[in-house]
Amino acid sequence: MERIFASRSFSQYRNIRYNESISKSIQASKGVYKASHKTTVFLSHKHSDLEDMEDIIGFLTLEYGVDVYIDSNDTSMPTITSKKTASKLKNRIEQCDKFILLATNGAIESKWCNWELGFGDAHKYRDDIALFPIKPKYTTDFEYAGSEYLSIYPCITKLDGTDQDTDGRRIKAGYYVRTELGNRINIVPLSEWFDK
Repeated sequence: MERIFASRSFSQYRNIRYNESISKSIQASKGVYKASHKTTVFLSHKHSDLEDMEDIIGFLTLEYGVDVYIDSNDTSMPTITSKKTASKLKNRIEQCDKFILLATNGAIESKWCNWELGFGDAHKYRDDIALFPIKPKYTTDFEYAGSEYLSIYPCITKLDGTDQDTDGRRIKAGYYVRTELGNRINIVPLSEWFDK
């Protein structure tokens, strides 16, 4: 099981349909593109995590067919961060179907990412929110700054096909949303999570 991904683990997806996804997600967040019934995802991220962000957008759009919204490519956002920025971000989070925090060490320490996560928590809690944990390349899981978040929020994880469910049946290899519920763990295939 891979719970925390190394930075650049998804580099093979970089720039795949990136601009197309951004354009469609902005339309979707404005209500223009909703007729397609495509799942829209608000991707909260630290702007300095550009490479991982582009990798993850490529992965999500290519593998799951979702439209990913990021605020840094939304031309309607104010050029100077202000009260209006916060108001627009709230609207975008509410309008998108899902909320994912690209949970890098930098994002965990960012006041804006934490603010977005808190707002997303209030509006998307449990069913529609997940972390995508990313640690610096060549570091251990223990060096990851967001470990405590992994027990609070659902997170995207990768299973290799050797894990078993509570009945002893092997779980198919793939990406899942893993949620800790007390002493129980619930996993849902990422594709099903996007379809909920």
